[in-house]
Amino acid sequence: MKIAVVILNWNGEKLLEQFLPSIVQYSQEATVYVADNASTDDSISYVRAFFPTVKIIKNESNLGFAEGYNESLKSVDADIFALVNSDIEVTENWLKPIIETFKNEPKTAIIQPKILDYKNKDYFEYAGAAGGFIDKYGYPFCRGRIFNTLEKDNGQYDDNCEIFWASGACFFIRSKVFNELKGFDGDFFAHQEEIDLCWRAFNKGFKIKYNSQSVVYHVGGATLQQGNPMKTFLNFRNSLLMLVKNLPKNQLFPVILIRLALDGIAGIQFLLQGKFKHLLAVLKAHFAFYRLFSKNYKKRNHFQSNKYFKAKSIVYLYFIKKIKVFNNIFDSNKY
Repeated sequence: MKIAVVILNWNGEKLLEQFLPSIVQYSQEATVYVADNASTDDSISYVRAFFPTVKIIKNESNLGFAEGYNESLKSVDADIFALVNSDIEVTENWLKPIIETFKNEPKTAIIQPKILDYKNKDYFEYAGAAGGFIDKYGYPFCRGRIFNTLEKDNGQYDDNCEIFWASGACFFIRSKVFNELKGFDGDFFAHQEEIDLCWRAFNKGFKIKYNSQSVVYHVGGATLQQGNPMKTFLNFRNSLLMLVKNLPKNQLFPVILIRLALDGIAGIQFLLQGKFKHLLAVLKAHFAFYRLFSKNYKKRNHFQSNKYFKAKSIVYLYFIKKIKVFNNIFDSNKY
C-alpha cells in the first residue's frame, strides 16, 4: 500500500523549518511531498537544501486549500493520500494504525487521527479534535470541541469509531475515492471543503473513521487566523453551499431558510460586539451564496442519504441548554 504524505504550503518556510523534520523522521512508510501554492518566500529552496528526499510540486498560483490539493495530487502516485497541514507535528508510528485500518476495512475511505493542540498538548485542537459531526442545520462540531470549548484529553475518546467528517488538517483518503469524487470542490477555496468531501463520500456509501492510536499536534490558524474576517466569510458561505449540494431534497429549503435566520442572529451578535468587519463578512457570504446557488444546486448527486450524522441544533444545545461537552449530548439522548 503506497502512501503519500502531501503538505500544502504557501509562504510557510518557518513552519516547514519547524514541522517538516518530524514528518520526514516518522514517515518512513511514505513518500513525502511539499505541494507549493506559488510561495514568494524561500520555502522551496529550504526544502531542496535540507530535505533532498522530499519531492516538490509547484503550482503556478495560490489555488487555496481545495484546488491547491486537487491540482497537486494529479502528480502523486499512491494508494493513500495523507493531506497534512504545514503546522502539524506528527508522532512516532503515526502512520501504522492508519495503514492497518485501510488494509482491514475496504469500505473505510477516509480516516482522521487524534488531533491535539500543539500549544497546549493536554487538550484537543479546534480543527478536528477527535472527529467531526454535524447538526441538522449544517453546523459542524467535534468530539472534544464544540464551538470554542475545547476538552482536555483524558482518554475519553481513545477509540476507533465512525465519524461524519475528518479534519482537513490531517486527512487520509484512498486515492481511488478521492478521484471518484473528483476531489475537493475548488469553488470553496478554503474552509469546510473537507466536510463537503466527506458528506459526498458518505452519500456514496463510504465510511469515515477516527483512529485514536495515531496522534498529531496542530498549531491551528497558521495561514488564516481565527479572527480574520475572510475566515468568517469562507465559513459562512461554504457551509451554505455544502447544504445545497448534500442535503436530502425534502430537507433542503426548510433547513436553508432556518440556517439563514440563524446566520442573521450571528450577524447581530457581531454587531453588538462591535465586530463590524465580521458582520460585513456574513452579509457578503450570503450575497455570494445567492449568486452561487444555481451553480451548486447542479452539483448535487443522484442520491442524498437521510441517514447522515445529524444532531439537534448544536446552537440550541450549546448556548441555551449550556451543554458544552460532546459526550453529554449523547448521554442525555439529545443527539
